[in-house]
Amino acid sequence: MTQRRVFGDVFALESVIAALVFAAVLALFGYALVARRAGRRAGASERSEHPRLEAYYISVLTGFAVFLVAWTAWQNHREHRTAGPAPVRVDVTGFQWCWDFRYPQSAGKRSVIANCRAGNLPTLVVPTGRPVQLRLTSRDVIHSLWVPQLRYKRDAFPDHVNTFTFTVDHKGRWKGRCAEFCGQRHYSMDFWLKAVPPEEYDRWLHGHTGGGGQEAAV
Repeated sequence: MTQRRVFGDVFALESVIAALVFAAVLALFGYALVARRAGRRAGASERSEHPRLEAYYISVLTGFAVFLVAWTAWQNHREHRTAGPAPVRVDVTGFQWCWDFRYPQSAGKRSVIANCRAGNLPTLVVPTGRPVQLRLTSRDVIHSLWVPQLRYKRDAFPDHVNTFTFTVDHKGRWKGRCAEFCGQRHYSMDFWLKAVPPEEYDRWLHGHTGGGGQEAAV
């Protein structure tokens, strides 16, 4: 998945930079400590400023900051490219303590809802290879939709719609959960994200759904 690859690239590069900076600071600290203990005691310096050293430090720090900001912005643009077909829309509502997935593009206004009790988890069904737009909101308190294996995570706020688009490039099923503590049964607020081929998705989306288009799970 594009988002997972982008997240991996950004995390790996920033981790390497952080490790190098930490190693450099540790080496300088160790050198200063050993050199001072090994040499004769030096008196306090009479200089209050070191312009050349300070300029060098600021230049290096500014260079790292500019690079990281530019790199992150470029990766963010790469992750959220809008070119391609119109996305499949799914309206997601978090509530204490489960999820409601609604598909307004289906003729029967199909929806998937469950209570997240005793393994009764709802399934967010999406097609592979197509952009999927999630429109997240909350019925009560703040929730957070999180699929750890795919690096998808967005907050759901009451009285607000938070939108993001993603594409799953191969079929599969992954466990998702609420990542924002939301009350007594927060621990059980899980769901499934299921990606199926486009043909199977279309059959499921436009198939017969009794009871006003609602179903407990998939």
